[in-house]
Amino acid sequence: MSQILIVDDDVQLCELLTEVLIEDGYEVHSVHCGESALNYMQAKPVDLVLLDVMLPNINGLQVARRICQRFATPILMLTALADETAMLDCLQAGADQYIAKPYNVVELLTRIQVMLRRVGLEKQRQNLGNELGNESSILTQLSRLALTGTEAELLEYLVSRHEVVVSKGELQKQVLKKDLCPFDRNLDMHISNIRRKMVQSGLSKLHIKTVRGKGYSFFEHVGSMAV
Repeated sequence: MSQILIVDDDVQLCELLTEVLIEDGYEVHSVHCGESALNYMQAKPVDLVLLDVMLPNINGLQVARRICQRFATPILMLTALADETAMLDCLQAGADQYIAKPYNVVELLTRIQVMLRRVGLEKQRQNLGNELGNESSILTQLSRLALTGTEAELLEYLVSRHEVVVSKGELQKQVLKKDLCPFDRNLDMHISNIRRKMVQSGLSKLHIKTVRGKGYSFFEHVGSMAV
């Protein structure tokens, strides 16, 4: 469950936002000043910050700059000013996105969903990098590929079974979460996309070997591939 921190001195708005976000499946905490936000983030992990520009003591732009100095948490700025200057100020302060008040709840939820999807993909890439380890340049390069979530999961699954032939049925069920059906090319398309991105990054697509009639196998060293 994604952790969202709301930073706004409007207590009633915080309560309404909290209710909406909880209904949408998020875990939510709210604070009403910048100092409290920074203290909370220092103590607990946060996946996304909804940050109002107009705050007491230190304003939202200053808070955003301090968040960026200490954390890698994405920021969605909430501002009553919708002009271009306000937008640029938010982005220059470190906000990833901004939305003007009064905002449409559906638009807000959509922006949050998009930002958290990126957070999830980055975590998957970091996890993949940890699985692959830093001792091998090829595996480190693989961890930096711009993969989708599904592609990252497929590659991680194959890497974890290094040089073992993994059947299409197993990949389909364990990663894509559905049974393999005749003429279903979805899995093959994902593998093809991973190979294409490997080639674009200067790697050999042969690190993922197709074993005809059986499935796929990952090889760290292309020269070690069995014939």
